[in-house]
Amino acid sequence: MLGAVDIGGTKIAVGAVRDDGTIVTRRECPTDPAKGFPHAIELIKQMLHGVSSAGLKFKGIGIACPGPLDPATGIIGDVGTLPGWQGGNLAAELEREFGVTVAVENDADAAALAEAKWGTAKNHQSFIYVTVSTGIGGGIILSGQLYRGVGGAHPELGHQVLDSAGPLCYCGSHGCWESLASGSAMVSWMREQHPNDAVPSASEICQRARMGDPPALRVLERQGYYLGLGLANLVTLFTPDVISLGGGLMKSSSLFLESALAVVRKSCTQVPVEKTRITLASLGPDVGLLGAAQAWLCRYR
Repeated sequence: MLGAVDIGGTKIAVGAVRDDGTIVTRRECPTDPAKGFPHAIELIKQMLHGVSSAGLKFKGIGIACPGPLDPATGIIGDVGTLPGWQGGNLAAELEREFGVTVAVENDADAAALAEAKWGTAKNHQSFIYVTVSTGIGGGIILSGQLYRGVGGAHPELGHQVLDSAGPLCYCGSHGCWESLASGSAMVSWMREQHPNDAVPSASEICQRARMGDPPALRVLERQGYYLGLGLANLVTLFTPDVISLGGGLMKSSSLFLESALAVVRKSCTQVPVEKTRITLASLGPDVGLLGAAQAWLCRYR
């Protein structure tokens, strides 16, 4: 039995996970990042003790956490959704508390590992997981192994530049994929085009599009184009067996995915684009806990 921790900007989930990917029990609570890293660690400890109180004994603990972070040490970098947590050591704190090895992984990389083992990319050697939500991120599996860059760095798929004349992103570039095709990008563009329309969220835009609202439909048309353009770059660069798409925005994929795939087919003229399967991720809200467990299994089993 493994302990699994999925840390997000709004909630933290913990669970007990079997080697076969079965989640036996789980608990969750609000992250409250403003209360700081020590507060969050205490919550995580309490919840892990809670899920193990029924006689379950952890042989290890896996953690999925937004980056940047150092997967080798478990030390958190300057994470925009977790302000003030920089320098916190997830691995050391839980190793001391539970006396087992702890594996910490970027959340998108962890999700890629889970989908590759138990989800849409099972039995495939080259695979890219992309999460499209408030932002855009992803993880890459090559030759059956998680790809890491120099110094163990996590590739930031969402910050490939698609249009240098596009909107400024917090990363410092103009027109990166995240600034053009994320949920936040949809809201920003809608507000730019219709400044008197108070648009609360990407999900609201999608709901309006389902009802035939013309401004919302234009946003979704633009969304399909830019999502497809980023995917086309991934297909051209990596020619993977599978790309799977997860994240909250993909719950509304019926509104824009077909147009995105049309962009991929039109753009990828130099590679066998028809051999790459682009599909929705299959693990849903479980992907964080399963990714945390798979991070430990890949490192210590």
